[in-house]
Amino acid sequence: MPESNNGSLLGAVLDSWDRNNRILVNLLCALPPGGQHARVMPTSKSVVEMFAHMIYVRLIFVVEDAPEWAAPEDPEKWLSETDPERLAAGLESSARAVRDAVEDHIRSSQPMQQHYDHPLLFLQHMIWHEGYHHGQIKLALKVAGHPLQDEQIGPMTWDIWMDKTR
Repeated sequence: MPESNNGSLLGAVLDSWDRNNRILVNLLCALPPGGQHARVMPTSKSVVEMFAHMIYVRLIFVVEDAPEWAAPEDPEKWLSETDPERLAAGLESSARAVRDAVEDHIRSSQPMQQHYDHPLLFLQHMIWHEGYHHGQIKLALKVAGHPLQDEQIGPMTWDIWMDKTR
């Protein structure tokens, strides 16, 4: 097992969260010109709106379930963010907040305050939620005529999950 996991289940779980976030940031950075505003349907969220939504969801669940780890800023401010660089920074900072909250609650055996029977379920919910939006983003790009080729995006997404050198 990689050194960073120290052979622990918690280390592996937190590494999976870190990899999930890296994949999202990579996807954001790989958007083709015009891809930011792609939508599956006219009433669907745009690609950048989905990234903003994921940041918001991360932060609002930290507020509700681990308020001691909540950022001082209002999570709703992210809902209107469209700048890719700011979104990438928001993905990084919100991922840290989720990671720190989950790690702290697992190590201290503290329950989550509102939604989850165990802190690990919070992390699993976030990964599942973000995987759903990852697929929506790729579909929106395809529908809008900006498909990402597997040769280009695969090493920046799927390969990160399977990298044994980490």
